[in-house]
Amino acid sequence: MQFSENALKVLEKRYLTKDETGKAIETVDEMFRRVASHIAKADHIYNPDANLQELEEQFYQMMTNLEFLPNSPTLMNAGRDLGQLSACFVLPVEDTMEGIFDAIKNAAIIHKSGGGTGFSFSRLRAKGATVASTGGVASGPISFMKVFNAATEAVKQGGTRRGANMGILRVDHPDILDFIRCKENNEEVTNFNISVGITESFMEAVETDVQYPLIDPKTGESVGKLNAREVFKQIVHMAWTNGEPGIIFIDRLNRDNPTPQLGSIESTNPCGEQPLLPYESCNLGSINLLQMLKQEGEKSYIDYEKLENRVKLAVHFLDNVIDINNYPLKEIEEMTKSTRKIGLGIMGFADMLITLGVPYNSEEGVKLGEELMRFIDEKSKEASIKLAKERGVFPSFPGSMHEKRGVRLRNATTTTIAPTGTISIIAGTSSGIEPLFALSYFRNVMDNDKLIETHPIFEKIARAEGFYTKEIMEKVASHGSVEGISEIPEKYRQIFVTAHDVSPYWHIRMQAAFQNHVDNAVSKTINFPYEAREEDVHQAYRLAHQWGCKGITIYRDGSREGQVLNIGTLDKTNEEAAGISTNSNTTDIVPRPRPDITTGLTEKVRIGCGNLYITANYDEKGICEVFTNLGRAGGCPSQSEATSRLISIALRSGIRAESIIEQLKGIRCHSTLRQRGKDQKNIKVLSCPDAIGRTLEKVLNMCVKSDEPNVLDIAMEMEDEKGEGCSSNCSLCSMAEICNNEYREELTLGLEEGGVKTEVLCPDCGMRVEHEGGCMICRSCGFSKCG
Repeated sequence: MQFSENALKVLEKRYLTKDETGKAIETVDEMFRRVASHIAKADHIYNPDANLQELEEQFYQMMTNLEFLPNSPTLMNAGRDLGQLSACFVLPVEDTMEGIFDAIKNAAIIHKSGGGTGFSFSRLRAKGATVASTGGVASGPISFMKVFNAATEAVKQGGTRRGANMGILRVDHPDILDFIRCKENNEEVTNFNISVGITESFMEAVETDVQYPLIDPKTGESVGKLNAREVFKQIVHMAWTNGEPGIIFIDRLNRDNPTPQLGSIESTNPCGEQPLLPYESCNLGSINLLQMLKQEGEKSYIDYEKLENRVKLAVHFLDNVIDINNYPLKEIEEMTKSTRKIGLGIMGFADMLITLGVPYNSEEGVKLGEELMRFIDEKSKEASIKLAKERGVFPSFPGSMHEKRGVRLRNATTTTIAPTGTISIIAGTSSGIEPLFALSYFRNVMDNDKLIETHPIFEKIARAEGFYTKEIMEKVASHGSVEGISEIPEKYRQIFVTAHDVSPYWHIRMQAAFQNHVDNAVSKTINFPYEAREEDVHQAYRLAHQWGCKGITIYRDGSREGQVLNIGTLDKTNEEAAGISTNSNTTDIVPRPRPDITTGLTEKVRIGCGNLYITANYDEKGICEVFTNLGRAGGCPSQSEATSRLISIALRSGIRAESIIEQLKGIRCHSTLRQRGKDQKNIKVLSCPDAIGRTLEKVLNMCVKSDEPNVLDIAMEMEDEKGEGCSSNCSLCSMAEICNNEYREELTLGLEEGGVKTEVLCPDCGMRVEHEGGCMICRSCGFSKCG
C-alpha cells in the first residue's frame, strides 16, 4: 500500500478505530481488512455456500490497491458497533410542529452516525399564514431552518465527521425571496448548503420575462405572483455574492425518478449529487481512474478491461452494503431496501487526463469524459442485471421506470458523481471530476520557513523534462498556476490547468458531459474568478439548464471569505499597491492613490431639491471616484459630498462597483417623492444616492463594453463552431485558445501585479482549503465542512 503522508495523517485522525483516550488501536491494513470482511458477509444472505474468504480478499485488494473506495461512513463504521455505512439521507419535513421536530431528532441521529441529511422545506406554510389549531401565525420555513442548524451544531458526530445539511425550497413557495437571501450573512445557517428548486415552467417564465404564480403549500392555490426574471436575478446576485443558493432543477430530478409510484423527489443530499425520496439513503463509492491506466512504451492508455472488472466488483460491494448496513431509523431501512439505490462514481479524472496528455478544457477532454462515463454506466447496469438474476430485482421494481423499459435491475440507480473529499486524499488523487486546485503551493513549517508542496505528477514531469527548479516551483506557487510562466513548455501549460485556469464554459461542458450518463446527478463546482460579473453567473445558470445539468453550484473566488490572504511572499511595494498594510500582520485596507489622469462623464439629474450634477471617473483599473454638485436650489450638499467621498474611497480600496451600486440604487428621499405634477414627470430617480448609483452603472457599462454580443449566443456559437470567431470579453467564455478578452486580462493583471490571491485556511491545521460541491475540504488534514 502506497499512502502519502497526508493520507496516513487523515486515516489516523478520522478513520482508524481508537480507544477511550483517542489513541488508534488498529493499523491502516487492519482497517481495510475490517471493512472487506464485514461487507463480504452479506453474500451468505443469498448463498450460504458462498466463498466469503475469496470475496473478502477481492474487496481488500481493490481498496488497498486504491482502485476503489467507498464513502467515508463505510470505512469508519463497517465491522464496528455503530455499523452505519451510508453517507446520504433525505428526511421529510411535515407541516406540523410534531413533524418538524421529528425531523430534527432524526437528523441528529443520522449526524451522530456520520451521515448527511437533505430536506425540502417546501411543505411548510409561509411566514404569517394562519395556524388553525392555535389561532396564531406560522413563522415560516426560514425560522425552522435555523432550528435545524442549531441542532446540527450541537452534534459533532463523535469527532469523525461534522454534520451537513441540504435545504431546498421550491421557487414557487411564497417565502422564496426570504430563502434566497437567508445566507446573505455568512454567519447564518452555517451548517446548510441551500438550493432553490427550479421548475421548467419557471425557466420558461424567465426566458419570456413574465410573472409566475406562488403556491400555498397547504391549499395548492395561487396566493400571489412574482416576476420570474427578477427572482432569477436575485438568485444570481446572491450566488455571485457568496456562492449560495445553488440551483436544483427539480422537474428534471423527477423526470428521471426511477420509482415515481413511491412519490416525488423533493431534495438531495448535502452536496446535491444524490436525489432521494423521503427516508431514502444511498451508498456511494468511487473508482480511482488514475489506477485504471496501463503503460505501453512511453504512452499511457485507459485499461478498459481492468476498469470493467473493478466497476462490476464495486457494484457487488455497494449492493452488499445495503444488506449489511445498520440503519439509524426503521423507515430508512424499509425505503432503502425497497429501491436499493447505489451511487458508483469516479475520482482522479483530472490526474488521468494529465497522464494521458489531454487538456481538461478541451473538446478532447470533454469527449473522453463522456465516453468514459458511458462505459462505467453501462458496465454498472450489467453488474446490476447479473445481481438481479442471482438475488432478485429491487422490491419496488413493479411500477418502476425500469419495469416499463423491460430492464430487470437489482438497483434502482447505479451511478452518481460525488465530491470525493477525504477519500481522494487517501487514494492520493484528484477529487471527483474536478480539475486540479493547485500545482504547487507554500506550506509553513518551523520558524516561519516555507516548504513548497508540488503535485507529484507535475514534479515528475518537470524533473524528467528538465524544467524543475526551486525558482520555477516558487513562481508556480506564487502565481497559483502555470499559466503565463514561459519557462514551462507550452504543451505542459495546456495540460496542467487548475480550476481557475478553466473557464466556466468548460466547467459546465464537463459537468453536462458526465450528466448524460449518470442516473443521479453530478457534484461539480463551477469556478469563477473574483472579477467575474453577475451577468456571467446568470449565463452560466442558463447554460447549465440548456445543456441538461440537474443542478449547478458556483463559487466566485474570494466571495465567501471575510478577508484576502496572500499566497507566497510579497514585497512591501506590492503589498501597499494591493491595499495591505505593511505595519502589522493584519489586512488593513488603504485606498490606492488617486490617478493623475482619468476618463469619465458628468450627468445632470433632476432630483426633488433641483438639479444634481454627478461626475464619475475611471482609469485602467476601473471606476475610481465620484463628485457631486447641487444647483442653486440647495438641498443637502454636505450629505452628497460625504456620500461621494466615501464611494470614492471604497472604489479605490478594491470594493467592487457592482456592490456599491446595489447598495445605492433604490434608496428613497421624501423631497423627491413629494414632488407632484410637471416636476414629478421630470424626475427619473428616487434620491441623490439612487441617482449616483444609476450614473455609476452607466459608467461601469462603459468600462466593461456591455454592448458586446450576448454571451449565451456566443457560447452556443462556440459549441456549434468549436470556438471559431469568439469575441466575447466575458469571463464565462474566456478560453485562451479562442477568446481575446482584453478587459478580463486587464483586471486579472491588476490583481496579479498586486500579488494578491484569495485563500481560506483550515481551522484544524491552518492549511489552505478548497471549495467543492458547496463544501470546504482541506486536502492536508481531511477537515471538511458544508454550509
